[in-house]
Amino acid sequence: MESHDLRYPPPKYVMLSANQGNLRPPPYRRNVPRYESKASRGSCCFRCICCCYFCLIFFTILFFALTFFLYTMYKPKVPSYAVEDFNVHAFNFQSDMSLFTEFVVTIKADNPNENIGFVYGKNSLILVSYSDSDLCSGKLPAFYQPKKNVTEMSISLQGTSPFGSGLQEALMENRHTGRIPLLVRVKAPVSIVLGKFPLRTVDVYVNCSLVIDNLSPNKKVRILSAQYTYDVGFNFY
Repeated sequence: MESHDLRYPPPKYVMLSANQGNLRPPPYRRNVPRYESKASRGSCCFRCICCCYFCLIFFTILFFALTFFLYTMYKPKVPSYAVEDFNVHAFNFQSDMSLFTEFVVTIKADNPNENIGFVYGKNSLILVSYSDSDLCSGKLPAFYQPKKNVTEMSISLQGTSPFGSGLQEALMENRHTGRIPLLVRVKAPVSIVLGKFPLRTVDVYVNCSLVIDNLSPNKKVRILSAQYTYDVGFNFY
């Protein structure tokens, strides 16, 4: 005969009616995150790339259009520079194998533009050298050069430089032949003025390879030949 444990009666099962079956979700239940498909992300990147290319092309066309407009309106021309005169006030060898020189150089600046002026800044430099040895230096005056203007400047240059026996012998030989090569280097900060509006400053470099007939003090110096090279440097500060 089977025995049953009657100490614990079986649990009662209760059927829920329609009114009692209103189960609410537990509080703070987190929603399942949704992820964008790869096709959606690729389409967004493609639109961004197209927008960047469009902006680049637009600004490039705008830049060239503005440049063409300014060029046709102002018709810019490159100014020219020339060494017009060269005078020797002192050329003396010292007992310590150095050389003291004093030159006066006349430089002509020609601005052929009808609508553009130039402002020459203070931090300019002029160097006169012989056979890679600097003889003397000076500065250009700071000034404004208006349109259609030719300005001549007489600049005094002085300096003392070491001058060995080898350079003295070469110089004496050049003086004997009457053809002395010199290099005049000019660096000048120049700001372009369009109408009344100054633009950013650039550094203008002018190298002049001169050949003169003598270096005797207080004697007329003839310029036998002159060759010029130009360059422009932009300041990014």
